[in-house]
Amino acid sequence: MSLRFPSPEWVAELERQINASPDYKASSLTWEAGPIALLADEVPDIGLEEDVAIWLDLLHGECRGAKLVSPEEAETAPFVIRGTYALWKQILLKEIGPVKALLTGKLKVRGSMATIMRYMKGAQELVECATRVPTQFLDS
Repeated sequence: MSLRFPSPEWVAELERQINASPDYKASSLTWEAGPIALLADEVPDIGLEEDVAIWLDLLHGECRGAKLVSPEEAETAPFVIRGTYALWKQILLKEIGPVKALLTGKLKVRGSMATIMRYMKGAQELVECATRVPTQFLDS
């Protein structure tokens, strides 16, 4: 059964996938930089009233919690990764890699780029976990 992206059920499954991933754990064992917010903007075309954000409470290779939050709350995270809903869809479908999206400026990051670069393998593993969630997109 596919889960609607975004929905609380989708986010809960993402948390489960992260915590079940030995590759994520190994690549992020020393992560102490705090939560990451994933923000999807430009959503009116798919019927949402406001941008969508997912808060991931990450520490030492674990996701201690994941939830949908308001865009305003997302902006309080130490790291915010922002892209359009269409771009997140492409990333989740593996049509574009997250590193390429970052390097081409399609994904925007707020927070220490040095930290993100040091944990690039962990960031890639987070995305890989997200691609394992059976997903139904709002614009499909």
